[in-house]
Formats: sequence, structure tokens, C-alpha cells
Amino acid sequence: MIRSILVPTDFSTQAESALRVAAQIAKKTNAKIYLLHILELPLHLTDLMSTGNPAPAPEAVFFMKRAHQKFEEIMEQPYLEGLEVIETVSFEGILDGIIDASDKNKVDIIVMGSHGSSGFEELFIGSNAEKVVRTSKKPVLVIKEDCNIFEVNDFVYATNFDEEDKKNLVAASEFAKQIGAKLHYVWINTANGFKTTYEIEEKMNNLIKGLAIENYSLNIYNDDSVEKGILHFAASMKAGLIGISTHGRKGISHFINGSLSEDVVNHAKRPVLTYQI
Repeated sequence: MIRSILVPTDFSTQAESALRVAAQIAKKTNAKIYLLHILELPLHLTDLMSTGNPAPAPEAVFFMKRAHQKFEEIMEQPYLEGLEVIETVSFEGILDGIIDASDKNKVDIIVMGSHGSSGFEELFIGSNAEKVVRTSKKPVLVIKEDCNIFEVNDFVYATNFDEEDKKNLVAASEFAKQIGAKLHYVWINTANGFKTTYEIEEKMNNLIKGLAIENYSLNIYNDDSVEKGILHFAASMKAGLIGISTHGRKGISHFINGSLSEDVVNHAKRPVLTYQI
């Protein structure tokens, strides 16, 4: 169950989209939001802050005040009305700061944009969202496009129905229930890893037997590659959300292409929710 959400922000448009989504989830689940500012200070200032210097350099104070001002501006937004939003600051690198904040605050999910702004406030450009997906033990919801309304009717979750993914099948079902969506489990069948319909259905039914899941469908989709299959099936379902499990640093379960989860995060126009196995 989602009770707390971490939203890293560089105050960019994409980060605000992630916050808007987090706010909508929080209202449905009665969760609180930790809004994380990651201040990438020059090395000498970072060293001062990390040693607990009682008199931080004026430059550090300037950056902290600027971040707090932006936090106060964000808190005036109507979409945050009635929500508990907690300001938190990290002086670590982006990846370490997000992972440590998620652990420290015991959040249930991380919601983040996949790109940042250009210029001074650039933080999430490049592979930072993908690094968080690969590293985080908490579910990560990546928002790819400007997403002002997060109304998901259909949630596609790609899986190979291995035993190790069982807990994530249940977690995806719980998330779907909380946001009021129907869940569509899908096995992507490719020439390289081809299995018969009988084999796949048998594996599907054996794994889900006895699981506390509801309002779902089981699907088999054929395509040239697993990534294309996930994206094409989600498009055919007009899904508002794609889900996938990752082995973290070891790559994705199943198929096994070590960068599959990152590739889906990169190429999907829809939000992508990842769970670590």
C-alpha cells in the first residue's frame, strides 16, 4: 500500500509533471509526499556541508535559500492543496541522494521525470532516471511526457511469470486497485524465445493460482523483440501505464536483455512503473 511518495525535483517542467502525478496518486491513497531537492554544489561546498560545518559558506546558503523559495512557490500550486508535502534536501550526487532519501524516509514509491531543464538547474538529463530504475529497491514510476492528468484505466504489466516475479505481480495488482485501473499481464513471445500458447498459458495459470489478485486479464503478444512487444501491446490496449520488473544491476528478468527496463523507460511515451526483483 502506498503511504509515502518520494519526488526528486530539479524544478524543471518534467519534474513538475512528476509531482502532479504524485499528487493525484497521493489523493487516491491518502499518502504524503517527500519533495527532494538535490543541490549539486561545488566540491568544496559539498565537503563543508558533509562535515556538518556550523557556518556553511555563503554560496551554500544561497543555493539552499533558492531551493526553499522554489519549494514555497510550488506549495502554492492548487494541485497540492490538502496534501502533506515535506521538504527535504540532499547534498549527495543525484543517484545516491534519491536512493538514500527513499530509504531514510521509508517511502513506498519514487515518482520522477526522466529529463531535466537545460542550463543551471539541469539534473536529470541523460541516464539518471534509468540509473534509479536499475538501482532502487523501491518501485519507480517514470513520467515521460507532460502529464497533467494521471487517469489510468488500463495498466499493462509485462512478465514471464517466473516464481521470482510473483510478489511483483501482486504489487502491480495492488497498485492497479489503488488507482482504479484494470491490470493486463502480458507475455511477449518472440522467435528467439518462442514458446507455444499451451506452454505459456500453463505457466501463467500455475503462477497466479492462489494469488490475491483481481480485475486482470492474461495476454500473449507476438513481436520481433520484447521491447517492441511491450510498447506495441500497450499501444493496442491504449494503456495509461506500463509495468515491468528488473533485476536491478543484473538486468531484467526473463528475456534476458540487461537493458530492457531502461530501454522501455527511454522509448515509452507512457508512464513506466518498475519493480525490482
